[in-house]
Amino acid sequence: MRISLVVLALTMLAGCASVEPTGGVPMPLINSAGQTIGSVRAWEAAGSVSFRITATGLPHGLHGIHVHAVGRCDPPGFESAGPHWNPWGMKHGMNNLAGPHAGDLPNVAVAANGVLDAVVTLSATRMAQLLQGNGTAIVIHAQFDNAETDPDGNSGARIACAVIQPYAEQR
Repeated sequence: MRISLVVLALTMLAGCASVEPTGGVPMPLINSAGQTIGSVRAWEAAGSVSFRITATGLPHGLHGIHVHAVGRCDPPGFESAGPHWNPWGMKHGMNNLAGPHAGDLPNVAVAANGVLDAVVTLSATRMAQLLQGNGTAIVIHAQFDNAETDPDGNSGARIACAVIQPYAEQR
C-alpha cells in the first residue's frame, strides 16, 4: 500500500511538471505567401512571456526569432512588423555587451521534415507591454541569429510572422 502511494505521488508530480499552460486562442503563423503554416500560443508566468510555436513547411536548420515592434504581418516580407521590439534602446544580441533588445529570443531549430515545435521565453516582460501602442508580432527569420550583430544578428529575411494578441480567453 505504501509503495502504491509513493508511485501515485511520483506519477502525479511528473504529470504536473510536464503541464504547460495552453495560452490563449492560437495566433496564426503565416508564411511569405500569406498561408497559415502554424500557430503561436502565449502565456505569462513569473514576470516573463512564453510562446509555443508550431509550424510546418519551414526550411531545415536554426532560425532567428524575434518579437517585432508592430502588431502587423503583411506578406511577403513582413516589413510591416517594424524593427525588433526594443523599448529601452539597447543593441541587438544576447552576446552584445550593449544589448540585448527586449524582443531578442534564442534561435529555434526546424527539423529536417520542416516541422517546428518550440517554446521560447522573453524574460522580464509582461503581456500588457507587448500589447501597448501598435502591439507586437513574432517573426521567424531565414537564418540563425548570431546573437551579437546589430540590428538583427544577420538572421536574414523574415519568413514567417504572427501578430501577438491578448489571451483573455485563456481557460
